[in-house]
Amino acid sequence: MKSKAAILQNYGEKLVLDEIDVADPQDGEVRVKMRASGVCHSDMHVIKGDLPIPTPCVLGHEGSATIEAVGKGVSGLKEGDDVILSWVPPCGNCHYCISGKAYLCESSQMAMLTGGSRLSRGGQPLMSIQGVASFAERTTLPASGCIPIHNGTPHDVACLVGCGVMTGVGAAINTVDILAGQSVAVIGCGGVGLNVIQGAAIRGAGQIIAVDRVPAKLEMAKQFGATHVVNSAESGVSAGIQAATGGLGADWAFEVVGVPELITEAFMAVKRGGKAVVVGVPPVTAMVSVPAAMLALAEKSLIGSLYGSGNLRRDMPRMLDLYAAGKLKLKELVSRKLPLEKINDAFDAMMKGEVARSVIVY
Repeated sequence: MKSKAAILQNYGEKLVLDEIDVADPQDGEVRVKMRASGVCHSDMHVIKGDLPIPTPCVLGHEGSATIEAVGKGVSGLKEGDDVILSWVPPCGNCHYCISGKAYLCESSQMAMLTGGSRLSRGGQPLMSIQGVASFAERTTLPASGCIPIHNGTPHDVACLVGCGVMTGVGAAINTVDILAGQSVAVIGCGGVGLNVIQGAAIRGAGQIIAVDRVPAKLEMAKQFGATHVVNSAESGVSAGIQAATGGLGADWAFEVVGVPELITEAFMAVKRGGKAVVVGVPPVTAMVSVPAAMLALAEKSLIGSLYGSGNLRRDMPRMLDLYAAGKLKLKELVSRKLPLEKINDAFDAMMKGEVARSVIVY
């Protein structure tokens, strides 16, 4: 089937719109018509070459859609179902799926590295992030990566659960065990960072310190639950967090930008026995340096969080229910709604720090 898509031809270039071919679903697959797609910073990592997905490729991995066609062997889904697209479609058979950590699925990890997809142009294959390709009007992907929207949440907000909400809120409620009254610092207040703040508030954190160098983002962080803000352009990152905690340091510090130096700052900002959590995605060749003695003598820890450490079939519907109950802000994350033709404008706004999330609406 023919479709329109935004294609990255080469690293560092603007996306171009072109007609592509979308394969019919095979066993275990579905073809979907995209309804909405968030514009996530991970897509920019691919554009810059920090995540080396082979080009040409169709970006977009934070989406919601309506199922158009169902392949053989698919159960629990049918044509017309509205779904959130997960960029970790679990195989159900590997070591991680069996052990209850399907977000680390081995086959999905291979898809991330190879960028394989069911799209082509002029007979030549097009790659994608995790096979999702939500910057295309239609795409074909594994049925296991489709999570039903069970409560009628509108697509222009439900799509955000597919990455930014699950990644950020999940990091605070799944990856770590924040206790009521503890202090949490969040470094980077873009779309994912705001969701870490929301997750920390849900867990009952007593002090939530938002850290960014863009004043408008710090103001928005207050709306999502931040109790204190630190302008890192003025005070520095770890120094600002230390000052906000009376020199003690935070119990938890989340780095949500993907910059090695900021990961080090997060480690330095936590108290003795505290934990720094890496949510942002650094370039694949980047290394992080921390004072080794503090690992033992201060019992500090540095840990990672992938996709909010989530059980996606359990947690994505929970996010929608929290939104319906007024306990999770989704609509407020949407700064702009744009057609696919304005995709490059969405990336420009992201890099200027003007938005929490731009959403492509089909």
